[in-house]
Amino acid sequence: MADTINVTIRLDRDVKEQAEQMFNDFGMNLSTAFNIFARQSLRQGKIPFEIHDPFYSEKNQAELSRRIADAERGRNLKMHEIIEVGDE
Repeated sequence: MADTINVTIRLDRDVKEQAEQMFNDFGMNLSTAFNIFARQSLRQGKIPFEIHDPFYSEKNQAELSRRIADAERGRNLKMHEIIEVGDE
């Protein structure tokens, strides 16, 4: 058996509980799931799944560029009423 050590990981309580339930449904505990993640990361030399923010997707960036170009040409500008925030 490999020499093992204990590792402490901080998670939000809800995330931990949901992860434990999901991994339990797969027939494993949280420790086994993190071991699988670490081993796959080492095998692949990267995180074994895509991490992305949809804001930076090609489609969204193209839409933002189109809107900026329209605004620079003075098209499709919508006027919004200014909301005054007073001392309450």
